[in-house]
Amino acid sequence: MWAELQKDYECFFMIADLQALTTHADSPELIENSVREVLLDFFAAGLDPRRENVHFILQSGIPELSELLNYFTMLVPFSELERNPTIKAERLTLKFSPTAGFMIYPISQAADILFCSPIPFKEKDELLVPVGADQVPHLEETNRVARAFNKKYGELFLECKPKLSHFSRLPGIDGAEKMSKSLGNAIFLSDSEEVVNEKARSMYTDPTKPRKGDPGHPENCPAYYYHQVFGDLGTLEDRASRCRSGELGCVECKSDLAKSLNEFLSPIRERRKEAEKLPLGKYLSDGTKYAREIAKNTVENVRRAMHLDYPSILK
Repeated sequence: MWAELQKDYECFFMIADLQALTTHADSPELIENSVREVLLDFFAAGLDPRRENVHFILQSGIPELSELLNYFTMLVPFSELERNPTIKAERLTLKFSPTAGFMIYPISQAADILFCSPIPFKEKDELLVPVGADQVPHLEETNRVARAFNKKYGELFLECKPKLSHFSRLPGIDGAEKMSKSLGNAIFLSDSEEVVNEKARSMYTDPTKPRKGDPGHPENCPAYYYHQVFGDLGTLEDRASRCRSGELGCVECKSDLAKSLNEFLSPIRERRKEAEKLPLGKYLSDGTKYAREIAKNTVENVRRAMHLDYPSILK
C-alpha cells in the first residue's frame, strides 16, 4: 500500500528511532543497525526517495518533534494513556516496568503525525496515515490531541485518517493475533528462501486438524489467511474445500505457502541487494532536512497560538 500511495501523495516515511528507545534504551548499537535495515526494507518494498514527493525521515533528526511532544503532553490525561488498548496489550509483553517514555509514546506518535498537518489547512486537505488495524487507537489518540489543541488555542491541526489495506494485519506465524518482530513470530523482507521455507513449515495451523484426513477449519487457520494475501486467489475456494474434507494436509498446504511467499519476496530481495549500493545516508539526510523545515514552521505556529512567543514582551 505504501508504494501505491507514493504515486499520488506527498509521503513521509519515518524511522522512529526515539520510539525504539522505549524498549531498547540499553542497546544503542541495535537501534543503529535497525535504522539501516529499515532503510533497506523501504527500498525493497518499492519506496523511492528519488521521487520529489517521497521523504525518508529520522525521528531523532527533527528536534521540533520533541518540542511538540512536550506541548501535547499537557493536553492528555495520564489515565487516558493507561486505558489505551494498544498500550495495555503491549505492557503485557514487557519484561520490565514501563518507562515514562513508553507510556507517552502515543503522544509522541501524535507529534510525528501532526507536524506535517498543512497550516492553514483547507477543507479538501487530507492527512492520511497508512497503518495496520492495531494502530487505529493511536490515531484516535492523535485526533484527541488535535481536537484538544484546536479547542484551547484555535484551529491549527487537521485531524488524521487511517489508511488501511484490505489485509490490515497479519497474524504471527506462531498463531498470535499479530505478527511482531519483538515477539519473534514474523517473516522478514530480508529472509532468505531457506529461512522462509523453515518458517512456513513451523507455522501454527488449525489445532483441530492434527493429521491429514482430519477435517479442517481454514477460516481459523493462519496459514490459510496468508494464502488469501500471498497465494493464488483462483485456487482459494478449492484449497478451503480440500482442507475441510481432509484431503489437503497441513504439510502440503504450508509447502504451497512457502512457494507463494518466496515468489512474492523474490523481487523484493533483488531490490534490497540493489539498495545496498545506494547512498542511503544521503536520502535519509535530505528527507529529514526537508521534514525539519516543515516541523519548524509548525512549531512556530504552535508557539504563536499558545502565546509562547510572548508578543507583549519579546518585540
